[in-house]
Amino acid sequence: MKKDLEEIKKLLIVVDMVNGFVREGAMASQNIEHIVPEVERLVKEFTESSEGQTIFVKDTHEKDAREFNRYPIHCLKDTSESENIEELKKYESDAIIHEKNSTSAIFPNNLLINIEKMKSLEKVVIVGCCTDICVINLAIPLQNYFDQENRDIEIIVPMNAVETYDAPNHKAEEWNEMSYRFMKQAGIKLVKEYGGR
Repeated sequence: MKKDLEEIKKLLIVVDMVNGFVREGAMASQNIEHIVPEVERLVKEFTESSEGQTIFVKDTHEKDAREFNRYPIHCLKDTSESENIEELKKYESDAIIHEKNSTSAIFPNNLLINIEKMKSLEKVVIVGCCTDICVINLAIPLQNYFDQENRDIEIIVPMNAVETYDAPNHKAEEWNEMSYRFMKQAGIKLVKEYGGR
């Protein structure tokens, strides 16, 4: 059951926990798999909380997506790659879902409109993948948005619930650490894990 957005105090944004980044296709990485249980735990917690709301942001592209000039074809609309992983599908009916066509989750239609409606919002928790691409490209612009609007809302990134891919010339640990430094500098709170406080 969806909740009254004006009463939401804590928001969980789940970025790109879709099959096309976790389990199948050209952009999937087994390195993401270990955060699945923690992401699911947080989704369950926010779903069951009367003050919590979850937003799923799902990478979803048309065949002519401009992004494919830089990345392999992935997460095409109406394919299993653009669907949430199986563990999260059961929570979709209680969540808000936004599809994105870029590496930034700040741009999907109505995302900021929905956040604007959350007049009681106190904190936003961001989880998912990839730390150095889609997570940071949401966290920092969202911090900028709150600053612009003079909204005193804490953004939290639990480091045990974000991950990036490991590949030649892209060592996950190094890119994670670099992303953490940039996010911390922008005023985002990094925690080892999110405990609901």
